[in-house]
Formats: sequence, C-alpha cells, structure tokens
Amino acid sequence: IGGLLALLLAAAPAHSQEIEVREVALRSVEEGLALDVDFGFELTPRLAEVVANGVPLYFSVEFELMRRRWYWFDETAASQRLSLRLSYHALSRQYRLSTGLLQQSFPTLEEALNVLKRVRNWLVVDRTVRLSDADYEAAVRMRLDTALLPKPFQLSALTGRDLQLESPWKRFI
Repeated sequence: IGGLLALLLAAAPAHSQEIEVREVALRSVEEGLALDVDFGFELTPRLAEVVANGVPLYFSVEFELMRRRWYWFDETAASQRLSLRLSYHALSRQYRLSTGLLQQSFPTLEEALNVLKRVRNWLVVDRTVRLSDADYEAAVRMRLDTALLPKPFQLSALTGRDLQLESPWKRFI
C-alpha cells in the first residue's frame, strides 16, 4: 500500500506556489484610476538559484475592471497588464528590476523583491474610459510568466512546482 501511495503522490498534479494579494486600493486620480497593491511571497530556492545564475524572471501583474450585468455576461470595462523583469548581473553583482525602459538596481535579492512586491500608482483606467453608474468589480493577480523562461526551464515548470509562482484573482470593490 505504501508503494501505491507514493505512486499516487508522484502522479498528482504539481500545484504552483501561492502569491498572496495582501493590500489593494483603487483610487481616483486626475489621469483616471490608479491601483496600489502589495503582494506577499517568497521565491522558491530553485527560482532564487535560477535568477542568481543569470536567467531573468518575468512577473506579470494583471488587472481587470468588470461591469456586472444580471441579464448577460459581465462586460470588461478595462484591462491592463504590467510586466516586471527581475535579473542578476554578475559583473556589477546587482539585481535589476525593470519595467519597460525603467530599471532599478539593488545589492541584494531581498531588496529587489521588496520593490517587486509593491506596485504603486499604476494607472489602470484612463480618464477617457467612460464608466457608467453600473455595478463594477475589479480584480488583480500576479504570476511568474513561465512562457518567457528559456525552453529547458519551461519544461521543468510543466512538471515541477519549484518554478511556478502565482496568485489567484483577488476581487474587490
């Protein structure tokens, strides 16, 4: 029976590590709606090793604003995606966190992760978007984008949980 249990556990699907959405706030600003969100997670030892060996990790923060409708499917009023790249540069011995053309350098992985876990003033809904007086629901999540890892790591991510990291959708408002 012990061998059968071990076989069943080995065949069970690998679940990803959880990212926790700790704090979330959607607020009105002059340009539209801005999102502040704090995430809680730790890199698995394997992910920390991967990034320390020079392989960049790509994180994706996704936002949706849905208009709820009782008579039909909910309508997507706004949708945004923020891509963050975490990398290590051996020559400078610095971790880099970048989004678009902006990048910051950090002496330790812990300091880079502290900034990665806090998204501030992210404009998710432009003021040109017309929002009616309807009932809206917002949702946010963060995940490690394993599709952007090198091919050997993508294969490992399919079979093992040590290269997966994501949060469920956090719904609010």
